Amino acid sequence: MSGAHLYGFPSEDSDFDLRGVHVTPPAPLLSLRPPRETIEDQSTEDGPLDELVTHDARKYAQLLLRNNGYVLEQIFSPLVVIEGDLMRWRELARECIARKHVQHYLGFARSEWTQFHRRPEKTVKRLLYVFRVMLTGIHLLRTGEVEANLLTLNAEFGLPYVPELVAAKRAHGEAAQFPPGKELAFYEREYVRLEALLTESHEQSTLPDETPGARDALDAFLRELRF
Repeated sequence: MSGAHLYGFPSEDSDFDLRGVHVTPPAPLLSLRPPRETIEDQSTEDGPLDELVTHDARKYAQLLLRNNGYVLEQIFSPLVVIEGDLMRWRELARECIARKHVQHYLGFARSEWTQFHRRPEKTVKRLLYVFRVMLTGIHLLRTGEVEANLLTLNAEFGLPYVPELVAAKRAHGEAAQFPPGKELAFYEREYVRLEALLTESHEQSTLPDETPGARDALDAFLRELRF
């Protein structure tokens, strides 16, 4: 499970975002009409929107090799619906963790911050996504460990406004506006400060620059899954 439930700030109207990996049999891959690598399904039959997105194992492996932090966080999510080969994926994902992940986290943070600024409504949800992704990136570059829960991360960073924002999101839902008492300029300064800290963490990180062994290991695992 991904999204707000993984990040530690779900509200009653939060979606249930399910993410996964599937294995396409060899025969369809050899067909003139190869199957889709990504399958998406949405259902609104039972309460909040349930969204399922699952990638074929090859695409999943390719995303890992491209330092995709989003996929990395899914693999290490503690909220597991069906385990399957999850433990093996986690072993391989650890071999993919590198300093290059800063590209994902800087890009993701900047994208979320841009969306926050462009939208006329300044929601708590968007702010939480911005700060969550930066803290996850900083923690990863410092420790090599994947942690996507904002409240767990904040035990390390001690940002006093994080519990306030989480409480507002949980109480007022997806459309919650950021709490009074802090102007937009305050969050802008925090964004700039944390972006600089993310860049500094990359410069000082002891993680490897490259992970050449990860490609061969993932390739061997993919062959096992297919055959």
